[in-house]
Amino acid sequence: MSEDLRFPLGKFEKNIEITAELRKEFVQTISQLPKNLKKAISGLSDEQLETPYRPEGWTVRQTVHHIADSHLNSFIRFKLALTEDVPTIRPYAEDRWAELADSKMPIDVSLKIIEGIHARWTALLESMSDEDFQKELNHPDSGKWTLEKMLGLYEWHSRHHTAHITKLRERNDW
Repeated sequence: MSEDLRFPLGKFEKNIEITAELRKEFVQTISQLPKNLKKAISGLSDEQLETPYRPEGWTVRQTVHHIADSHLNSFIRFKLALTEDVPTIRPYAEDRWAELADSKMPIDVSLKIIEGIHARWTALLESMSDEDFQKELNHPDSGKWTLEKMLGLYEWHSRHHTAHITKLRERNDW
């Protein structure tokens, strides 16, 4: 059985039961992403950063910029759900965002964004009550989500894209 390069950790399972302990682990993953991502890309050359993590996939550079784009959106979605009554969030065309000129910039720009967003996001997450994690938002494509499930999604997303990079490094012996 060959590894699915698109989903090195498997697909996100929305129906998992999230306990208070698991929530703490998820927050820890969110807080550690900047460090883990920097470790994953450490020492890569520009040529390696331009390597797709899978055939017809994003380059490592695009993946790092995507994480910044995605997690900026998620942080804002959390704030909307905490301050509004079941807000409908706006989806974005992540595949097209990955083709814009800013996705060709040096990755340090997005690493700084990720570091700042994750510091603020972690502080926000650590301040949230059990009730806060049950607040909902509405995604036009995938329906209602609690913030607890969104936390699970972005914990997975953090590990998922880091694994894209680390698995590529393993396959290419970098």
